[in-house]
Amino acid sequence: MQKIEVGRRIPYGYEIRSYQGLEAKSDVSWDEVKRYQTDLVILEGTEKAWKPRLIIEAKKRTVTTHDAITYSQKALSHKTVHPYIRYGIMLGERKHYPLPGRLYRHGAHFDFMISFSGDQPTRAEMARFEKVVRAEIDASRQLEEIIFKSLTPDRNRYTVLHKRLCLE
Repeated sequence: MQKIEVGRRIPYGYEIRSYQGLEAKSDVSWDEVKRYQTDLVILEGTEKAWKPRLIIEAKKRTVTTHDAITYSQKALSHKTVHPYIRYGIMLGERKHYPLPGRLYRHGAHFDFMISFSGDQPTRAEMARFEKVVRAEIDASRQLEEIIFKSLTPDRNRYTVLHKRLCLE
């Protein structure tokens, strides 16, 4: 099951408060877990067991240096708890302007950035967006496999990882 949600709060930290021998103890209730509200999240799983695959932050018209730094830091915080998650930002109502340079400079933890000329994406913009979203979900699944199945005998054995830069 895949589900898209708006405004879902996703944990960005889970604190260990003590150790019992080699066992970490959290003693934190679900209500105490620190969570950031997300603009858009794609979840995968069932009603009882789910995981976030993709988080997308949304801004209209402009993005400040402060916005870029803040959202990039949120991305890093989420990736610390969910190392397989993919994180992006989408900008709406950009008219004919490209992605701002400050987003490239300060958005180090974004996996993708996309902008739309108007309030609603054109068909071509939506097609590009859907292509990116599908690719990022696939990347999340592959990262999860690489990270959590690295010691299993039947794992895929990769010898190259190349993060490609794609500009349009």
